Amino acid sequence: MNKLEIRNLTKTYGRKKANDNITVTLQNGVYGLLGPNGSGKTTIMKQITTLIEPTKGEIIYNGDNIKTLDDKYRALIGYLPQEFGVYKNFSAKQFLQYVAALKGLSKKESRNKIDELLNLVGLYDVRNKVVGKFSGGMKRRVGIAQALLNDPKILVLDEPTAGLDPQERARFRNLLSQISKDKIILLSTHIISDIESIAKETIMIKNGAILMKGNHRDILSAMEGKVYSIKTNNEEEAVEIQNSYKTVNIQRGVDDIELRVISDNMPPYKTTQVVEPKFEDVYMFYFDLENSREV
Repeated sequence: MNKLEIRNLTKTYGRKKANDNITVTLQNGVYGLLGPNGSGKTTIMKQITTLIEPTKGEIIYNGDNIKTLDDKYRALIGYLPQEFGVYKNFSAKQFLQYVAALKGLSKKESRNKIDELLNLVGLYDVRNKVVGKFSGGMKRRVGIAQALLNDPKILVLDEPTAGLDPQERARFRNLLSQISKDKIILLSTHIISDIESIAKETIMIKNGAILMKGNHRDILSAMEGKVYSIKTNNEEEAVEIQNSYKTVNIQRGVDDIELRVISDNMPPYKTTQVVEPKFEDVYMFYFDLENSREV
């Protein structure tokens, strides 16, 4: 069993605290890291992967400080940053061979591993094509493959499904579920359905600090009785509702408009109904987004 303990992790830049006293323990499985832009998610990931050092606090892996473990710890990490660059003139296979060499894998070790990973991410048939001609989603899949080359025990993924179509995202989620039995996987994404589908726990970050942590049942239970559906056939009333309540969704039908809103108290409209909360509602409630979404 892998165990990563993040203790009182704080990172400051001048007067700004990018991370503020983060304390959390991670074990095998997928953890979702959820929060708006600028909340400190990437800073946490960069400290876990040793790209930057904390101002205060420490990270412990299986009882040892990662500073003491040094290169032994880095050898256990797979990382896909949000901005992932490739050598455009390399083929997918050549690029993975290059990264494998940087990670210290022998040619014999990497040969079978690269073919296995190219199959896993659905790129085996185009393994000899240059990466520069790949779509954004295909390049992202190359990034996922390189993160898995050294069979990491800790896999850190920053917006890994950016640019992937729904079919590719589903394939990626299935892949993470398969490999999470013996790995700690930390997944940061704005695509709420990705976290909702596979994360055993979600860590919600706001202003550099942990706002909430728990499994989906725990997090959703905090929203019970706060999410409502209101139907109206009056455009002015729809605007009034939208201006009065935090509106998650507006759906326009043939005869009416249905608004999904969040409120501590039941809105005083005849058609108001309590509905089951979804993860999207949680995001809107805790991160106080201004704009509603029309479908």
